[in-house]
Amino acid sequence: MQNIELYIEGQRVELFKDETVSLTQTLKNARQVDKIFTEFTKTFTLPASKSNNKIFKHYYNFDIDGGFDARIKKSATIELNSYPFKDGKIKLEGVSLKDNKPYSYRITFFGNTVNLKDIIGEDKLNVLTDLNSLSEIYSTSEIKSALQRDPTVADVVVPLITHTDRLYFETSNNSGSDGNLWYQSGHQHGVLFSQLKYALRIRKIVEAIESHYTGITFSNDFFTSTNLPYNNLFMWLHRKKGDVGFGTQVTTFFTTVDGWTSQSGSLSSMTNSSTFRTDVPSNFIVDTFRLYLFRSSNTIPYSVTVFRNGIETFNTEVTTQNKTITFPGQSYANNSDYTVRISHTQNIAFTNIIWELTATEPGESATIDSFSTNSYETEAQIQFEITQQIPEIKVIDFLTGLFKMFNLVAYVDSTGTVVVKTLDNYYTTGINYDISNFVDITKSEIDVALPYKEIVFGYKDTKTLLAAVHNQIENYVWAKEAYNGNENLDGGIYKVDLPFAHFKFERLLDLNDSSSTDVQWGYCVDDNRESYIGDPFLFYPIRQTSATQISFRDSAASHSPITTYIIPSNSLDLDSTVSKDNINFKNENNEYEGGTLFTDTLFQKYYSNYIIDIFNNKNRLTKVTAYLPLRILLNFTLADRFDINGRRYKINSIKTNLQDGKSEIELLNEL
Repeated sequence: MQNIELYIEGQRVELFKDETVSLTQTLKNARQVDKIFTEFTKTFTLPASKSNNKIFKHYYNFDIDGGFDARIKKSATIELNSYPFKDGKIKLEGVSLKDNKPYSYRITFFGNTVNLKDIIGEDKLNVLTDLNSLSEIYSTSEIKSALQRDPTVADVVVPLITHTDRLYFETSNNSGSDGNLWYQSGHQHGVLFSQLKYALRIRKIVEAIESHYTGITFSNDFFTSTNLPYNNLFMWLHRKKGDVGFGTQVTTFFTTVDGWTSQSGSLSSMTNSSTFRTDVPSNFIVDTFRLYLFRSSNTIPYSVTVFRNGIETFNTEVTTQNKTITFPGQSYANNSDYTVRISHTQNIAFTNIIWELTATEPGESATIDSFSTNSYETEAQIQFEITQQIPEIKVIDFLTGLFKMFNLVAYVDSTGTVVVKTLDNYYTTGINYDISNFVDITKSEIDVALPYKEIVFGYKDTKTLLAAVHNQIENYVWAKEAYNGNENLDGGIYKVDLPFAHFKFERLLDLNDSSSTDVQWGYCVDDNRESYIGDPFLFYPIRQTSATQISFRDSAASHSPITTYIIPSNSLDLDSTVSKDNINFKNENNEYEGGTLFTDTLFQKYYSNYIIDIFNNKNRLTKVTAYLPLRILLNFTLADRFDINGRRYKINSIKTNLQDGKSEIELLNEL
């Protein structure tokens, strides 16, 4: 028998002597192939002893002010025979009473990785205000410049994707519609700048998540700039159907205030040039929390919008005077990020804009935090503010989508880093343990490894016009892979859906002679040819240089020729001899090169080894009972293999009774 010790936020907890504590660990369970690594115990009970009542602050008594908050998981550690075993979180499920007196507390232990959702909660990508440091001016010249940038070094670009107008290419058609990209002097057709939007490198979103959330640091095993299938992936900044909402005749401009400098204080900080972060300790009392705007003149009207954690919190009426905004106290001063946006019709000069936060620790003098811009001037330019234009998706759903996309697993190492690897790479880190001598040979089971007849991999949204037409003509969903091992199997269908949109692109032919151009484009409309919003959309931007000349329209009456521009692609490169990587699950005909030579699909590169193995007719799910010694319990990982009587197995799942080391193990024979 092993001695179990549980610590909650550093305080040792008393356990029932006969209480069974079991831990379930699973990585990529063959029955749930898209699940991210997690580990958890079944709910178990703790005695309502004097010390435990103190830790849980007599939770059964709801009249106590400032009592234990069971809505929040607490840090916890499990030790076996005084050796560190697992770090994680506990959740208080409730209290059992006997004779109207507390008898036991019911808790569940969770591994650290699932704590990601606890930290992130229901936040959406627009809370990542660090991204605003990459915001751009939305103007003809800036859009044209970003359309021609090198996406291998630029984090924000403009791809040739239109939100409403159809593009085509037809030489010698001087009377063609506005969407004809063929350039000829004096004929005003081509792509209008306001049809285009910016796109952002996915890696910058992941980095902003790390910056925004204390306690989240990802390893660079997968999330690294040298991993091109990940690093070169971009998200189109398309939050509103059709144009970005500024219109062609802008009368109101929006400026996000930046350039703050610290004057005093220690209770707040600027996390970037525009984001004011408050972090007032709970033992402080907030006296004042204000934003001051001081004008140098009072003739030009303006209004102020304040965003808290990416969500609009205050919106003032239009004024020409100085303005003071007073925020509620304690709740608004704890762990919040603020940005200030000024709406105006002309350039406005301010003598100063000031954040001021005053708080007092009992028995001490007040602490005053102050950040100011000093003289500040808004400009009559359209700002494409990333947090206002980024697609609407929860941060946790975005991360889950990336994990599903590349078949990633995650675990927290001893430094607190969230280690992220592909499943194949994770398995290469494992070692072998021979557990033959510890297996209970009196009973075991050998079951079918997979209860499904088919696994379907695809994207949630393939409703844009070209993808929808493909679905109708080919009678299957664009880029979706359905794998069944070419067998008529029994069972259900398991689906792995990414929470993203997936476009089909079009390489343009010259309609005059059917010759190929260097132009590939995306069309964000539905099958009724109406502007479409859809789900967040990922793609690879590829820069064409010395390419087919196209017409860029600065306005309805002005255009110019360009031969360098960014086209969208589902493949990492346009040449399959350079890279075969693409973000289709199915090996489709490549939109640019044609043919099916881009064979490194998401399924083939990141899923096939695991999936083909579990569909193999020789694969079995073997269930054994083993009494594992402490030297194995304390050290094994789910990347390791267990050897039994000369046969080697991957660990599908393991449920361990921590008292006696009895483990119910599900194994997949390694083929």
